[in-house]
Amino acid sequence: MADLISFPRTPRPDRPKSGGPEPLWRQMLGDQLRRRRHEREETLTETAEKAGVSPQYLSEVERGLKEPSSEMIAAIAGALDTSLIELTSAVADDLRSAAVPASAAVSVSAAVSVSRGSFALAA
Repeated sequence: MADLISFPRTPRPDRPKSGGPEPLWRQMLGDQLRRRRHEREETLTETAEKAGVSPQYLSEVERGLKEPSSEMIAAIAGALDTSLIELTSAVADDLRSAAVPASAAVSVSAAVSVSRGSFALAA
């Protein structure tokens, strides 16, 4: 029987505190999908039928409980008469808005690095 090897845990670097946990992609995607569905005044069932998914699945995606595949996201986006790129851009914009304090900290440290003669890339 093999012995279990235990490795010491490496502490994670501190992340900037922004008043709560950073939102997850799937949560922001769900919010964006629900917003678009409500703007169209459609029920879960109507949109789900157009997308070829169950209303329960669409509900779980909208609530951020499911991590849908790119194919599922594209199908739901199509059912809402939007493109994958438009939907993805909107979610990215929402994420940027929610993470302003963290991104501002990165921008400041990048500016300091550049002013000292080195270059820093920020994701």
